[in-house]
Amino acid sequence: MRDPVLEVSTSADGSVVIQPHGSVGPDEAVELRQLLVHTVRRVRPLRLIVDLADVRELDPINLGSVVAACGLGDDHQVAVFVDNPSGPLAAQLAAAGVPSQRLRLG
Repeated sequence: MRDPVLEVSTSADGSVVIQPHGSVGPDEAVELRQLLVHTVRRVRPLRLIVDLADVRELDPINLGSVVAACGLGDDHQVAVFVDNPSGPLAAQLAAAGVPSQRLRLG
């Protein structure tokens, strides 16, 4: 049995935190996209935090899902933040359209 690649928790302030781990590639694309969309559209927390502290690599499909979650959050009044991306990953996310105020470097 493999270790979970995606963990979900709720912080004390009610924020939902999604923590991917390792290299997040095509095998996790559907799961991550569905989790992001479900959380924004159905759970509707005040804040959704995608914590990338333990992510070595994020493939283009998953990177696009994180970018799209920011826009979807705006549509549903959910503030989406991307925490702790590595320098290269932060640059990729910014280039793909994640606003700088949504990127919170560790």
